Amino acid sequence: MDMAYQVTARKWRPMVFDDVIGQSHVSDTLRNALAQNRLAHSFIFSGTRGCGKTTTARILARAVNCLSPKGHEPCNACEVCREIIEGRSLDVIEIDGASNNGVEQIRNLRESVRYAPARGSKKVYIIDEVHMLSTGAFNALLKTLEEPPPHVLFIFATTEIHKVPATILSRCQRYDFRRIGLTEITAQLRKIAAAEGIAATDDALLLIAKKGDGSMRDAQSIFDQVVSFCGASFDARQVADALNIVDLELFFRVTDVLKAKDTPAALALVEEVINGGYDVKEFLSGIAEHVRNMIVVRTTGSTQLVEESDVHRARYAADAPSFELYDLLRIMKAVTDAEGAVRFAVQPRFRLEVLMVQLTKMPSSVKIDDLLSELDAWKKKIRDGGTLPRPAVTEPPTVTERPAVMEHPAFSGSAPAAEFRVPSSVEEARPRYTLSAAARTAESPAPAEPAPAPPPSSSSPLTMEQVREQWPAIVDEMRRKKISVGTILGETSPLTVANGILTIRCGDEFHRSTVTRNKEAISETIAVVAGGRLRVDAVIQDPLDEQSAPAPAAAAGTTPPPKTAESTPMDHPLVKALYTEFSAEKVN
Repeated sequence: MDMAYQVTARKWRPMVFDDVIGQSHVSDTLRNALAQNRLAHSFIFSGTRGCGKTTTARILARAVNCLSPKGHEPCNACEVCREIIEGRSLDVIEIDGASNNGVEQIRNLRESVRYAPARGSKKVYIIDEVHMLSTGAFNALLKTLEEPPPHVLFIFATTEIHKVPATILSRCQRYDFRRIGLTEITAQLRKIAAAEGIAATDDALLLIAKKGDGSMRDAQSIFDQVVSFCGASFDARQVADALNIVDLELFFRVTDVLKAKDTPAALALVEEVINGGYDVKEFLSGIAEHVRNMIVVRTTGSTQLVEESDVHRARYAADAPSFELYDLLRIMKAVTDAEGAVRFAVQPRFRLEVLMVQLTKMPSSVKIDDLLSELDAWKKKIRDGGTLPRPAVTEPPTVTERPAVMEHPAFSGSAPAAEFRVPSSVEEARPRYTLSAAARTAESPAPAEPAPAPPPSSSSPLTMEQVREQWPAIVDEMRRKKISVGTILGETSPLTVANGILTIRCGDEFHRSTVTRNKEAISETIAVVAGGRLRVDAVIQDPLDEQSAPAPAAAAGTTPPPKTAESTPMDHPLVKALYTEFSAEKVN
């Protein structure tokens, strides 16, 4: 076993500013500061893990102490540079903020800064994870940090810049390190593989770079792991097996079953994920990224922003147009909601299965623009003399040959009937009534106030006794038509019948208002059940208080002179047909 083996992250650690990947804004600034002799006395580097903060701090420490710098870069060959590289320099002190976070350690640091450097020109203190220092330690450092000795240089590094007090930040030059891009990590891994004699496909290196998540150190560590598993040659599938990563092909299969609305296949995919030992949360994150790529391609019409191989980019370009953008957005919302739910779920598999069923059963979106366009087309058709679509009829009625006759709800038998015809245009759809030929040739002359027709099943108006006898049947019929109104009606009782008006006793205002709003429907129900038509009124009265009942306008057994029925728009046959067709309800 070779004891001299070094991991890739250490072996390929950048040694000069030019070697730092993806942080040119920091490297150029520090190099220019060295060239102009305008170097600050304290710096703070912030950024995600593995992006080069500590590496840059060490390069800067060597650059300020190098005996023979080359273009404001450390030579890495002189004795001072070698001491710093090997970690035995007395002038460069690295401190772990997590384990040296007390006031006592900072006091010791304050004592040591008084002494001049042993060999170099600067004494450099590098404090990693500086945000881990306690409040007392930060306070103890303030004075020294504000006015340090001229031979001292402080460099702080942190991954959580928001935890560093503002009083510390204001005394330092701040440099924010970027996440390293996928292309840059892939290129560096390709360079390393070529130098190490390892044959790796571009897809495999891209997968490792994605797993690194913006960290060069993480990507290099994963690279070592894959090489140990696969040997000197590997492809993307072997990388997925080594890291237990869900293959991208599985995500394409997910969108395929969503497109086909194939619920059994979706559940089979869940079974495959579980049996493969994949983490459900990671699988959901992969679906979210996959749908994101579809949204990008669907929106931009290009695969430029999709960080995948050329083969997979072509697949996205082919599959994305199969989905509406609104559907992809709804899928994304459902997946992200499921991600949050899985975090606290006792059975993540169940949540994933429910999600897949929801997505396969989700109806497709309809654009509002399409609906408006269709509506505009119908409007234009009506203006041009067309009609709205209606149920097909075998023989449309005509007025001349066989007029369509519809009885007014208040009349029956030999009463005059209102004849109508289907309007040919919107203007003709207004209520219009004419007397039929039979009415014009009636034997008796038309009186000034024509008498109303009797109910179809009796020759006299309904009496109170008849209403009371039929009241349970009336309530049942009303409940069948409209259960809420029928239930309320069952809690009332008939009070009087006089002048063709049925007064219903109600216990409170809620019951009275309900009966009043639905009196037309109640009247129709009475006509159907009892065979006679009565207008409906409602009053609030305690059932025990019979004295408050309204006095009848006429004695029982006498029939008051009826009023002529007036035609209203609600009586128009076309309106009635619409009521029947759409189960309409009059709300006011």
